[in-house]
Amino acid sequence: MSHNRNPSSNSLFGGAAQGRPASATGGREKTYFEQQRESLVMEIATSFEHVLANINKLNRGLEATVAVGNEFSSVEALWSQFESVMAQKEQQQQHQQGQGQGQGQRQGQGSGQEHEDGGGHDDGRRENEDR
Repeated sequence: MSHNRNPSSNSLFGGAAQGRPASATGGREKTYFEQQRESLVMEIATSFEHVLANINKLNRGLEATVAVGNEFSSVEALWSQFESVMAQKEQQQQHQQGQGQGQGQRQGQGSGQEHEDGGGHDDGRRENEDR
């Protein structure tokens, strides 16, 4: 039971080609499938062109943003330098205050010892004077 039918006679891919006259150049006319494929390929190519144009626009926008950011690099460097100088001065002041407090504590301790010793000397002198 083999059928000797032409597979393209009733199919979507080849049925449109039947009954159509050949083109003036002697070639066959495009089938419905080929026409649809060509239309879709052209639509995809157009979409890719739009995507490429939008990517290029985005790239230009990003480059402009980076350029603006680069213009502020010198200002950023100046502020960073100012910040580091101020931090150094603050550290020096804290260090000097820490040393001053340490010396004051040491002097206070030393003066207390001198006072106690001095009191002993005074007592000794009074004892000598009483004699």
